[in-house]
Amino acid sequence: MFTLSPIRTLFIIIIFVSNSAVHAEGHDSVAELRREINELKLKIAETDEKAEAAIEELENAGDRTSDSFGSSWAENTQLGGYGELHYNAGNRDQIDFHRFVLFINHQFSERLRFFSELEVEHSFAADGAPGAVELEQAYLEFDLNESNRLFGGVFLIPVGILNEVHEPDTFFGVERNPVENAIIPTTWWTGGIGARGEFGVGSGFFYDLAFHSGLRVDTDTFRPRSGRQRVAEAVAEDGAATGRLRWKGISGVELGFTAQYQNDLAQGEASDKSDAVLLNGNLNIRRGIFGLRALYAYWDINGEDAAALGADEQFGWYVEPSLRFETGIGDLGIFARYNAFDNSANSEEDSENEQIDVGVNYWPHERVVLKADVAFIDSATGEDDNRLNLGIGYQF
Repeated sequence: MFTLSPIRTLFIIIIFVSNSAVHAEGHDSVAELRREINELKLKIAETDEKAEAAIEELENAGDRTSDSFGSSWAENTQLGGYGELHYNAGNRDQIDFHRFVLFINHQFSERLRFFSELEVEHSFAADGAPGAVELEQAYLEFDLNESNRLFGGVFLIPVGILNEVHEPDTFFGVERNPVENAIIPTTWWTGGIGARGEFGVGSGFFYDLAFHSGLRVDTDTFRPRSGRQRVAEAVAEDGAATGRLRWKGISGVELGFTAQYQNDLAQGEASDKSDAVLLNGNLNIRRGIFGLRALYAYWDINGEDAAALGADEQFGWYVEPSLRFETGIGDLGIFARYNAFDNSANSEEDSENEQIDVGVNYWPHERVVLKADVAFIDSATGEDDNRLNLGIGYQF
């Protein structure tokens, strides 16, 4: 407990000096001096009480800044992030710090937590600059029970393989695959509410269900990537609903199926309502040294404007076998991937794009990766390219 020993010492000195004065001045001043001493004692007691009250208030304030879940705010807050530097040589040579991302998460209690992801793209964001600052995640999650959770805020759509897990150390190739760009517009985030969990602990079956803001596509193309609104004063004339079912009953194996419906993909900008359905199935296997990823995604869009462009049907798929070996100085992986996608599958022209990627990943640490690959791009626009890609990535 806090004490005021210096103050008490001062008062003792004062009393001693006063007593000495009494002997010098005589008996008549004794009563007055005793009265003053009693007043000083009362003031000392009051000072002690105020000091103890101040200390108690500080301790209470410390309790208020501490988290009810843990011993302190800092212990319940986690900081993480990832980044990646790319060099591309082909029709155009460039180097780009493509992404710098920070995660800030906080555990309010055993059942309530917060997740966020703040990203800077292309290193520099300003008027006329290529970069952007984006809030890709900022949501609360609440445990209903051991198997089920509710969430709400800004979150990543539960679709495909890369949209939710896209840190550079988790996938092969410098650039993300073109299918989960042109057909599934990764990275694709939205605002809304949802639920997720497992159908019984240990069943291996997991679900996601979300109600959220929708895309607002450019009606000149109806390409899904043009419709990302980034929850930035997003038009919400028509929302969307997404559901996903996954099976992970065997270690290292995941099967997933996603369906999404949006009442109007153009948010009232087309000549008629353009309701749309997205269907996606994917496989992700990592067993020993062997890995395999495969994905298919398909859009069915109603409306005269989309049909006139041949964009009422859009699809894409890829298959990616890989090998990953442990060495004495880190892990080494090799992969090959075939990609095909078409944003105007019903047009009379040949609009299908193809791309083959072959390359290596080297992990000197499980969260740090060096990458090199070659991409052979056969574009529907005739802008074919053979591209060398080099990359450095990390996650912490």
